[in-house]
Amino acid sequence: MDPIETAPAYRTPSRAESARRLISQSDTGRLNRTRLLQILYDLGPRSRADLARIAGVAKTTIGSIVQPMIDEGILLEGEPQRGSAQGGKPPRPIWFSPAGRPIIAVHVLPKDVYAALVSPTGTILARASGKYSGTRNSRETIVERIVSCVEEVVPPDSTDVLGVGVAVGGIVNTDEGTIVEMNLAPRLSGLALGPILSGRLGLPVHLDLHPRVQAIGDRWFGSGRRKSSFASLYCAEAIGVGVVIDGDVHRGRAGGGGEVGHTIVDLGGAVCQCGRRGCWETIASHRWLRGQAAALGLARPESMTVKALTRLVADGVPGARELLETFAQNVAVGIINLQQTLAPDLFIVHGEIVNGGEQLRSLIEHHVVQGVAHHPGGEPVIEFANTQDDIVLLGAAGLVLSESLELLT
Repeated sequence: MDPIETAPAYRTPSRAESARRLISQSDTGRLNRTRLLQILYDLGPRSRADLARIAGVAKTTIGSIVQPMIDEGILLEGEPQRGSAQGGKPPRPIWFSPAGRPIIAVHVLPKDVYAALVSPTGTILARASGKYSGTRNSRETIVERIVSCVEEVVPPDSTDVLGVGVAVGGIVNTDEGTIVEMNLAPRLSGLALGPILSGRLGLPVHLDLHPRVQAIGDRWFGSGRRKSSFASLYCAEAIGVGVVIDGDVHRGRAGGGGEVGHTIVDLGGAVCQCGRRGCWETIASHRWLRGQAAALGLARPESMTVKALTRLVADGVPGARELLETFAQNVAVGIINLQQTLAPDLFIVHGEIVNGGEQLRSLIEHHVVQGVAHHPGGEPVIEFANTQDDIVLLGAAGLVLSESLELLT
């Protein structure tokens, strides 16, 4: 039978419904657990007394939070350390257990799927990848390739897995675990991927927008550590953003936020792949770059990337430097809108754009600083991520850790 028709009900509760309720005791416990885990990821192993001092609560409160996670195998208490000069019971640092329940992380893109088995400490234990065509292959074929890729990293005892985190490069409904729309892979539009994977693997699945999962990775494992507010931007064939505000990733109703690439920057602009006119993606994606390269008569415009363009600039090819400057201005336009609206002081940029290196990064930052009206909290900073980072897969693991905490007693 068609697996799409037989998938069970999705297992993630509605955030929209939760948002209408007062914070219950269980909600408070979940938030406290999340914040305590973030302290550990930010600062490293800490004793109960240290955690109590940092969090501003009683040591007994810390004990009530960490003990269930120790029992669950997420955390462990290390060997007693040398005590202070005042004597007393030697402190035992609390840290994530390398042998704790692993997490399956998945990244679904228009043409590729990547899967990994990740430890709670952020170590990737196994990897797999697969390819398909989001425009030519049938939906059933794509589903099977995604599932088979994920199954490659499932350990022998799948019941030991904490859960599955899925990052999707398209519009998603986080309440239902559905890919609402993927313009670059229309075969995936409407796919209930969360329920399908949950049914096939027998595990809880948490699905979210790629740039938001990327932001979780930045917050838990990357440059966003110790940062309460920042924006994690993805820029390549498409543009998206995950925004962290006061330590929490902003999602919007049913996960509808983050589609910043389709904010309008030019009412009379070109038609976007989404069908609207003048989206930010029409002037700051690879599609625009290829069109401009062709108009300028640059070599191999059909395969033009930021990396290729910077090589042409270095070689002194006429028109290349001006195109890079215009591209930097176009990228800055959308960042300026984000900064003026939400005022993150740090923009962590991912995607092929980072291959533009320091030359492009500094150009974008210059235009952003010039274009933002005021800097009462300091000038915004543009940071390019590592080109080979695994931050999306790590973010998918962080998504599972965050969501699974409410299952702990």
